[in-house]
Amino acid sequence: MNRLLISAAHKSSGKTTLSVGLCAAFKARGKAVQSFKKGPDYIDPMWLTRACGRDCHNLDFYTMQHDEILATLDKYSVNSDISIIEGNKGLYDGLDIEGSNSNAALARLTRTPVVLVINVQGVTRGIAPLILGYQNFEPEINIAGVILNQIRGSRHESKLRAVIEHYTDVPVVGAVYHNPDLQITERHLGLIPSNETQEADNKVAQIGRLISQQVELDKLMQIAASAPKLPAYQFERPPQQTNKPEVRIAVARDAAFGFYYPEDFEALETAGAKLIFFDTLQDSDLPACDALFIGGGFPEANMQALSRNHRLRKKIHDAIEHGLPAYAECGGLMYLTRGIHWHDQHHEMVGIIPADTRMYQTPQGRGYIQLTETPHRLWPALGETDSPLIIPGHEFHYSTLENTGALTFAYRVMRGSGIDGENDGIVYKNLLANYAHLRDTSANHWARRFVAFIRNNVSS
Repeated sequence: MNRLLISAAHKSSGKTTLSVGLCAAFKARGKAVQSFKKGPDYIDPMWLTRACGRDCHNLDFYTMQHDEILATLDKYSVNSDISIIEGNKGLYDGLDIEGSNSNAALARLTRTPVVLVINVQGVTRGIAPLILGYQNFEPEINIAGVILNQIRGSRHESKLRAVIEHYTDVPVVGAVYHNPDLQITERHLGLIPSNETQEADNKVAQIGRLISQQVELDKLMQIAASAPKLPAYQFERPPQQTNKPEVRIAVARDAAFGFYYPEDFEALETAGAKLIFFDTLQDSDLPACDALFIGGGFPEANMQALSRNHRLRKKIHDAIEHGLPAYAECGGLMYLTRGIHWHDQHHEMVGIIPADTRMYQTPQGRGYIQLTETPHRLWPALGETDSPLIIPGHEFHYSTLENTGALTFAYRVMRGSGIDGENDGIVYKNLLANYAHLRDTSANHWARRFVAFIRNNVSS
């Protein structure tokens, strides 16, 4: 398994653009490229997926066991020429002082060589102690190369190369010059997701061409090939449900709602679901289905078009009102409220949840969360291991709910913000809607529980 971990000295160093560019550049050479993203994230994986032509998968210490991370890396790297793991934040940044969930910890666990992306704006000789410090801080981490980013001229590049060669033994494998064409437009949550722009393919190809001209791909492939072989990891997963009737889940997937983990789709299918995708902006009817799933996204950026689709909004409202099992996360929750207020605009939404959504300029909930279930939990427990006392997840929302009516909650928030700082997971009839993003892992097999709930509803 040839593999690299692309990390950085600190956040906003350009590692996402470099990772997307490397995936696109290797793919343009005819290589089969598999991407991974450390931590919880939807937006970067969308770009990486587009650049590779195959789903990006997340590796996250908070929601996954170590063997599960290794098994995921092994499973999805099959039939690839190179696997590229994009880190999050800086190489040694993490939740605790020991760095137990840092990029360095992931590199150590997976025995993956690290390529460090360094934003060199305003830096010359100072790059040497930075690299030496990162090498010496955890000497067992293999920092196998550096990519210099945001270079401002050939003289700047020459000085940096001379300093690095004189003081360190780390090879420079790329020198990327400042170029607006390498920028992906940002907005409040980060990079604009690739499902929102028709120009995404052109952008990815352009970044790939520019990166291939400024990064030594052959040298990177050599570094990736130096990664030691890992044993084949098998991680026990729930068995395929082959003896039970299939249930149909209508999944909203479009420019407004695109935040889904591919493994969650796989888990739903393994549990016995057939996924039917629909477009909340274009479709006027729900597909024939036994349940509804509306994930996260940016409904506020599409609220006029969502509101204009009166027929679909009414169909969704009436279906949930008549007991259709439904699950919504974050953006999906917002869509199901009475309306969204953002700046000086207000647009009506589905209106099944008695609350209004108000957008803010700063995050109202951000980071890892812990939930515990209340007696009002909607989905059945499927054994002790399937109903954890503590449910891990993450949240990142710039909105809050206001003018709420009486609400029933499935979760108490032990860490995080949730809906009101104490609760999350609104329960209404057969609907569960939360700000929390859940992920189907060994810590929380939510997909199997949701499918069981749907199946029980269909058969009752």
